[in-house]
Formats: sequence, C-alpha cells, structure tokens
Amino acid sequence: MLSLVRQLDWKLNFAVLFLIAAGLVTLVSSRPDLFWKQIAFAIAGIIIATAFVFFNWQSYANYRGAIFGLYAVSILFLIIAEFFAPSIRGTRGWLIFGDIHFQVSEFAKLALIAVFAKFFSRKNIGIAKFSNLFSSFIYFLIPAGFVALQPDFGSALVLFCVWFGFLLVSGIKYRHLIVAVIIFSILGGAIWSSVLENYQKDRIIGFIFSEMDPLGVNYNVIQAKIAIGSAGLFGKGFGQGSQAQLGFLPEASTDFIFAAFVEEWGILAGLLLIFVFAFLILRIIRIGLDADNNFGRFICLGAVILFVVQFVFNIGSNLGLTPVIGVTFPFLSYGGSSLLTNLIFVSIIQSVFMRRSI
Repeated sequence: MLSLVRQLDWKLNFAVLFLIAAGLVTLVSSRPDLFWKQIAFAIAGIIIATAFVFFNWQSYANYRGAIFGLYAVSILFLIIAEFFAPSIRGTRGWLIFGDIHFQVSEFAKLALIAVFAKFFSRKNIGIAKFSNLFSSFIYFLIPAGFVALQPDFGSALVLFCVWFGFLLVSGIKYRHLIVAVIIFSILGGAIWSSVLENYQKDRIIGFIFSEMDPLGVNYNVIQAKIAIGSAGLFGKGFGQGSQAQLGFLPEASTDFIFAAFVEEWGILAGLLLIFVFAFLILRIIRIGLDADNNFGRFICLGAVILFVVQFVFNIGSNLGLTPVIGVTFPFLSYGGSSLLTNLIFVSIIQSVFMRRSI
C-alpha cells in the first residue's frame, strides 16, 4: 500500500487540496453553516476517490459493455430525476436518499466523458466519417436533453462543450464543423424561442447589456465586481468582506465564491488561485501525454475540458465576461455532488499516472 501511495502524483494532489482548502476558508468566513457540510463532503470524497485510484481503469475500459453500462445508469438516473424527483430551487435534477441529495447531472458528466474516452480512443474510429460524428452527437444529446429538461441549461452547455472539445481534438473535418455550427445556430434559435425560461433569457440579455437593471438581472454580477474591485492587492481580511458578510453578494458559496474569496484575501491571492488551477490543468495534460493507452489519454482530455469550461464560465461570470449559467468553480465551490465527481476524476487520472509509460 505504501509503495502504491508513493507512486501517486503528489503535485496534482497538492493542487487539488489547495483549491479545496481555499474553498473551505471562504465558506467558514461567509457561510459557516455550510463549512462543516463541505468538510464532510471532502472527507467522504477523498475516501471514495482513494478506492478508485487503485483500480485499473484500462482493464475496465476493455469491456465495452461496462463503460456503456455506466452511461446507461446515468441516463436511468436522469429519467428518474425528471419524472419522480421533487423540484429543488426550480430544477428536478436531484436524487434524494434520506439526508443525502445527489445532483444527477454531475454523474452524467462522468459517464459521458467515459463513453467518449472509449469511443474516441479506438484506433479505427475515423471521426472524419459523418456516421461516427453523428453517433458521438447522439451520445451527447440524450443526457444533455434530459439535463436541459430539468431545466439546467448550464450543465447542458458544459456537456456540449465536452462533446465539442473531443471533436476538435479528434480531427473533425472543417465542412462537418461548419454544418454542426449551422445546425446548432438553428437549434439555438428554436431553444431561445420555445424552451428557455424568461429568467434564463434575462441572464443572456443582461450579459449583453451589462448596465441594464442593476437591481434585477445584473445585480449578482455587479455585486461580484464590487467585491473584487474593492479588495485591493491584499484584501479586506478574513471575515471582513462586506459584500459577502452582509449578504449583498448572493451565491457566495457557489457561483460567486471566487469574488467572495478575492474580497477577503485580495487580488494577489486570486491570481494565486488561478495559477494553482492552471498548474492542475497542466499536470493533467502531462499525465495524459505520458499515458500508455488512448483511453487514459482521452480520460485526461475529458477532465481538462470539463474543468476548464467550468472554470471559465464561473470566473467569467464573476468578472462579467460570460453569462451566469450556474456552474461551479472546480474544487472551490460548495457542493457535494460536484466535489465528489471532480475527486473521482482526479482518482482516475492518478490511476492513469501510476500505470503510465516510464
């Protein structure tokens, strides 16, 4: 056991633990009621992830039915949530087991990336063929459709970015890419007119017209900008962030946790947070490049796409650079389902690292 522990990439582990610790420090200041819950989530997630580290995922991936079985279970969870789960904060995306609430879209992200890693890692895949492109689209569309029905368009958009990222790396033909862009432009118009709720449209319009309705649709973003802009280089100090402490900054534990962190610890600390996250991504890329099989490489690719997309939208919304779509800052934001899923990804990446080409 000790020899296996020594084989882990501790640079990756320390980056993850730093981000989790930064999130906990922010929670204990702004939302102490959530601090102990997140501690419990982190401990449980680390224990579960540790068990996954020592599992040979390549052997598991050799059984095509096992990967697609995981995908089928994720679809089943989405169906159960859609038709039987209660609505929580306006969405039906949670399975409830006693006091435990699990967000099924997080499991769908894990399952979809596993399927894509298996699908795209085949040496004879020929993604340039339209039939293979269409197959990958169906794999994406089924879970994304159920997630959008919850409605959780933020997570559906993340799933789309994962699929699109795999396509770009796998060598899609430009003409197919153009066709895909045209199709999604048409679908986007249909979704805007027939599917999106008014509050979701307001978020997009508010992003375009950033000074519109400062007490309504743009209130959260404006408060986040105030929190960051008033922080200075070294922040206001622990427990002294007026925007988060006095309740002016909504969702300071999830969507806007970066703003809450920067307000108390300063711009330099915020830049350090971004640097650590960038280091984490570079380590995953390095591990993927050193992997001894295509499945391991594509698992790492999927994790990079997932983490980067969520990071960009989360920080972008804090700075007013992207619409607010309700996605978390990986490892930093409060949320057991998100943290557990991210830690499982890290454990799979560690498993790939332990079995890399030397």
